[in-house]
Amino acid sequence: MAWERRGGNLYYYRCEREGGRVRKRYVGTGEQAELIAHADANLRLAREQRQAREGAELKRLQALCAPLEEFSEAAGVLARAHLVASGYRRRKGEYRRARA
Repeated sequence: MAWERRGGNLYYYRCEREGGRVRKRYVGTGEQAELIAHADANLRLAREQRQAREGAELKRLQALCAPLEEFSEAAGVLARAHLVASGYRRRKGEYRRARA
């Protein structure tokens, strides 16, 4: 979203994605364009605040999941060690009983 000066006049344009390309769409000029620009700024601010909240929530959830992921990895290591100690071998990602 941008105000552009052309020939001494101010015009308000919106930048929109259309099929992978960015295109400018003329919105208007004058008081009506100022109202639309203000509404666009409010929408942008609300979107940025929502993204910040969601980012903080994601970080909080990742911090909560970190110990569980460590535990899961340790359990996997122990399971593989037990299979190898029991005489299994790994073949193409699968554990198979070793031939005697």
